Amino acid sequence: MNTPDPNLLQTPLHGLHQALGARLVPFAGYALPVQYPTGLLAEHHHTRRAASLFDVSHMGQIRVAGADAAAALESLMPADVLGLPVGRQRYGLLLDEAGGILDDLMLVHRGADYLLVVNGACKAADLAHLQSRIGSRCSVEALPDQALLALQGPQAVTALQRLCPDVAQLVFMSGAAFEVRTDAGAIACFITRSGYTGEDGFEISVPAAQAEALARALLEQPEVRPAGLGARNSLRLEAGLCLYGQDIDTGTTPIEADLAWAVARARRSGGARAGGFPGAARVLEQLAQPQTVQRRRVGLLGLERVPVREPAELQDDAGHTVGRVCSGLLSPTLDQPVAMAYVASAHAAPGTRLHAIVRGRPVPMQVTPLPFVPHRYHRG
Repeated sequence: MNTPDPNLLQTPLHGLHQALGARLVPFAGYALPVQYPTGLLAEHHHTRRAASLFDVSHMGQIRVAGADAAAALESLMPADVLGLPVGRQRYGLLLDEAGGILDDLMLVHRGADYLLVVNGACKAADLAHLQSRIGSRCSVEALPDQALLALQGPQAVTALQRLCPDVAQLVFMSGAAFEVRTDAGAIACFITRSGYTGEDGFEISVPAAQAEALARALLEQPEVRPAGLGARNSLRLEAGLCLYGQDIDTGTTPIEADLAWAVARARRSGGARAGGFPGAARVLEQLAQPQTVQRRRVGLLGLERVPVREPAELQDDAGHTVGRVCSGLLSPTLDQPVAMAYVASAHAAPGTRLHAIVRGRPVPMQVTPLPFVPHRYHRG
């Protein structure tokens, strides 16, 4: 265990992380565990075969409510919010006027309101953006007294349903309010069946004052071990999921980022509510005329066992620079280098051979479809 900058914020599980011997590092302004004594590889593999508990309380939780809330949210993102049923969750993108991505988020319709979960490093800016743009149309409030835990892995449901039997009724991208039984008493939580690892699992919004009691109850289950930021990053990369600020930012559009599926059919040209979101002209043009998209996010498999990390340059066979790696590592599951990168569209087809420049040496890689490891979400 190390002692990070005392000026960093602490999550409600800070004391538990210290008791478990976590190595704490600065992340999004917080002191967060990068790994526990068993190490990143053990945490990664345990998540793939059993279940791991992640503290993601640095993420922002924002409540949006009011009769006009759905339409107001649609004015800021290309999602179908008006058509989102109660109890269902959706991935969303906050866009700027040029179609660049301000942040990516999850939103769930809870009936009386919409709960948004946004990235920790962006939450203050996101809240200000929402309040300034739609605060006159609906209520927009941060929920700083809520913590967020993620229980991920194929045995997550086995562990959680001992404490909350009805949670097994959820399917991927659905959510509901539950009471979770612990030795400290029943804890009221809002639980979605979703996550950031590509595995089945749950994200649990819990009152911060009760987060440690819930975490301890989950860690008492034989399937569950704690996991930190290191495993979270390797798992999400294998799943082909973007990290904001690294794989997507205001310099990328949803189409360049291979996130066209996040532009709902109803919001596309010819749809029931086409356009009406920031950057719509550019985004819809790129959808309609894919030849205008100059670069695209792709997956890369290493053809030699040499880890390729960001921001490695990518070259074609003639030595011309055609792109750059945005995320890369040696995949613990595949035992093979994997990376995501932005490359010129002419070099984005699966099977294309490229060379990553690692310490001055070209390392062969091949464009491959994402994800690297198949998703195992529970769809019912």
